[in-house]
Amino acid sequence: MNPTSTPSSGALEERFGRAVAARLSTGEAALPHDVAERLRAARMQALARRKPAQAHTPAVVAGRSGTAAVLGRGDWLSRLATVLPLLALLVGLVAISAWQDEQRASEMADVDAALLTDDLPPAAYTDPGFAQYLLREAAAAH
Repeated sequence: MNPTSTPSSGALEERFGRAVAARLSTGEAALPHDVAERLRAARMQALARRKPAQAHTPAVVAGRSGTAAVLGRGDWLSRLATVLPLLALLVGLVAISAWQDEQRASEMADVDAALLTDDLPPAAYTDPGFAQYLLREAAAAH
C-alpha cells in the first residue's frame, strides 16, 4: 500500500475484525470448556447471519459510457425504485421547459399586442429622439 493511498472502510473493518479474533483466540485457552463452547457457538451463529446479508446486496458496476448497472438478485420493484427518481426528474425538467417556453411566448405576445394597438407606429420606438422624449416625460411625471 502506498503512503498516499488510504485503505477503504471495508479493509479497515476486515483488519479490525481479524485483530479482535486473534486477541480472543489467544485468551481462549485459559477459558473453561463450557465458556469456550458457548463462544464457538456464538461465532458460528454470527457467521451464519453474516453470509446471507452479503449474498443479497446488489453490486453496482460502472459501464464504459458512464452509466451504472445494478447487478444482483433484486426483484423488479427494487429496479423500478432505482429508475423512478430519474424518471421523475426528467418529467419535471420537461414540464419546466414547456412552462418557460409558454411564459416567453405569452410575454412576447403581450409586447406585440401593446405595440400594434398603440397610437404610435412601431418605427417611433427605434427613433433616438423619441427615446429622449420618453425619458423627459418620465422625469417630469415624478
